[in-house]
Amino acid sequence: MSTVTYSCAFCGEDNDVLVDPSGGSRQTFTEDCAVCCRPNLITLAFGDDGTVRLDAVQEYEA
Repeated sequence: MSTVTYSCAFCGEDNDVLVDPSGGSRQTFTEDCAVCCRPNLITLAFGDDGTVRLDAVQEYEA
């Protein structure tokens, strides 16, 4: 496992998330910001060469 840093989709602060390629080449999950506690919808995509692409967007609570 490795760590990837992303900017919170709400407040812009940097957050770290552990990534595990054994979960599949494309993963989606919710991660709360360590600063503002709002939920970020994280999408990870793992390339064949080992690169990781991370997208973080706002997830709204119902």
